[in-house]
Amino acid sequence: MKFLLLLAVIGVAIWMFKARHRVPGPKKPPPAQRPEGKAAAPTPMLVCAHCGVHLPKTDAVFDPAGRAFCSAAHLQAGAR
Repeated sequence: MKFLLLLAVIGVAIWMFKARHRVPGPKKPPPAQRPEGKAAAPTPMLVCAHCGVHLPKTDAVFDPAGRAFCSAAHLQAGAR
């Protein structure tokens, strides 16, 4: 039993020694920044005419009347 404890203590000591003397890896480059005054425009959000879920305009499905729906199934079901 004492040999197992001694082995564990030696293992922890080696692990701590390696952790202190580890060579740091390359640094990550900073994230790309937008030019001053050129912020991305927010995407307009719409409400599904059937279920009321909010969704981006780019994901909406429109009927001939211009109402927005979240999916083709809700477009077929119609507005509530």
